[in-house]
Amino acid sequence: MHNHTVTLKSPLPYHAPSSHPIFSPPLNLRHFVSPLSPPKTGGSIYHNPVFICKGIQLSVPCHGSASLGPSNGNGAAVHDWKVRSVGIENIDVATLGNLCVDIVLNVPKLPPRSREARFAYMQELSKFPPDKKYWEAGGNCNMAIAAARLGLHCATIGHVGDEIYGQFLLDVLSEERIRMVGMSEDGDNVDSSSASYETLLCWVLVDPLQRHGFCSRADFCKEPAFSWMSRLSGEVKMAIKQSKILFCNGYGFDELSPALIMLALDYAVEVGTSVFFDPGPRGKSLLTGTPEERQALIHLLKMSDVLVLTSDEAESLTGIGNPVLAGQELLKNGVRTKWVIVKMGSRGSILVTMSSISCAPAFKVNVIDTVGCGDSFVAAIAFGYIHNLHLVNTLAIANAVGAATAMGCGAGRNVATLEKVIELMRASNINEEDEFWNELLKDLDTGEITFLSKMVLNGRNNQVKHVALQKVVSELLLKLKDNRLEGKVAS
Repeated sequence: MHNHTVTLKSPLPYHAPSSHPIFSPPLNLRHFVSPLSPPKTGGSIYHNPVFICKGIQLSVPCHGSASLGPSNGNGAAVHDWKVRSVGIENIDVATLGNLCVDIVLNVPKLPPRSREARFAYMQELSKFPPDKKYWEAGGNCNMAIAAARLGLHCATIGHVGDEIYGQFLLDVLSEERIRMVGMSEDGDNVDSSSASYETLLCWVLVDPLQRHGFCSRADFCKEPAFSWMSRLSGEVKMAIKQSKILFCNGYGFDELSPALIMLALDYAVEVGTSVFFDPGPRGKSLLTGTPEERQALIHLLKMSDVLVLTSDEAESLTGIGNPVLAGQELLKNGVRTKWVIVKMGSRGSILVTMSSISCAPAFKVNVIDTVGCGDSFVAAIAFGYIHNLHLVNTLAIANAVGAATAMGCGAGRNVATLEKVIELMRASNINEEDEFWNELLKDLDTGEITFLSKMVLNGRNNQVKHVALQKVVSELLLKLKDNRLEGKVAS
C-alpha cells in the first residue's frame, strides 16, 4: 500500500480509544512548509552524490515504450490527454487521483523525525534523482495495474505533469493497458511550469533493517498538491459514468481538495457508478483535519457502496475493537453501504453485509515486502464485485492476490501477476487459526456466517457454514480461465 508519510512503520498496532472518534469535534492541525519541486529536465539522470543512496533495482517487464506523440525537444513527449482518453467505454474500474512516481532507494538510515530536517533531507534527495531503473509507478497505479492483470478494464483519473516523471508514469500505464484521463484543463488557473503542476513524487526509503520510510512534497504542503483543480471536466464525468466502479482512497486527499473529491463521489452516485473507498492510514488524520476534510470523509463513509480497511483503521473510525462489530457499525451508519471488508493481515479477512459475515483465512506465503498488498487486495475485491462471485470466493481471491504481491519486492509493475496468483491458489495452503476465529465469531447476533476451511467434515457447525477451500479454488480458477478465453487477460 502506498503511503505519503515519512513516519516509520510501527510493528505495534494502533489502538483507538473506546469512544466513537468519528463523532468527536475536529481539530485543525495544519502546517505550512514551502512545497518541494522535483527537477524538471529531459537531460541525463545522475545518482545522488550527497547521501550515496543505493537504489533497489526493481523487476521491469520487457515492454516497448509507449509514446504519446511528438517530442518537446527535451526528450519528453508532449502530453495530449485527449489521445489518452479517446473511446472511453466499458470501464470496469476507474481510480480517482493519487497518481505518483515512487523512487525506491536503500539508505543508510531513515529520515530524521523533525519536519524541518525531513524537508531538508528530501530536498537533497531531489537535487540529483537516481537512475530511472529505481523509479516505479505508485499510488493508485498499484490498484489499477493489479486489477488490469486480473482482466478488468481500468482507467486512472488524475493529474501528471509535463516533465520526465509524468512521461514515465504515462508510459507505464500504457504498457499495462490502462487508460489515463487527465483532470486538468486549459482553463485551470495554474502555470504548467510551476511546482504545483508537476507529477507527485514519493521517496520510498529502505534502511538496512528493511524498514520503510515515505516522504513526498504533499507532506509539506498546506493545501493538497493540486488544489488549483476545482471542477470535473466533461471527460472526467464521462469516464466516471462509463465505469462500473470508482475507487477512491484516503491518499487522494493529498492531491485533490475535499470539495472536488465530493463532487466526484456525488456524480458517481448520480450516474449509478458503484463507489469503493479505502481510507487507509489517512482516515485517522482526516478525522482530526479541517472541517472540510472531516465532512468529505464522513460523506465517503456514508455514500460508498464498498468500504475496505484494516482492522486498526476500522477501530480508529468507530472506536470498536472487534472488526466484525466495527464493520457492522460502519454498515449501520452508511446510506448506500453494501459491503464492509476488513483486512487482518496474516490472519485473513472478513466481509460484512447487513445479513451475513464471510471469513477467509490468509494464504501462507514467504513475505518479502508488504508494499502494494492492500492495493492488490482491493483490486481483487473489485473483480469479485463485478463478476458477482460468492462473497467467500471474493475474499479468497483477494487474499491470494494480496499474498502473491507480498512475495515480491515493491509495488507498481511488481504487483502480483495472474500466474503467481494461480500458482498460490493451487497450492491451497491457508493459515487456519481456530482459536482466533472462534473468539472473533462467538456470541455474534447476526445472520449466516460463511467460513473458508481447508478441511470440511459436516459442512455446517451451528450458524457457521464451512466451505471447502478446494471447491472455492476450483471455481476461481475456472472463472479466471474463462476470462482468458474471452481475451480479457494478457497471455
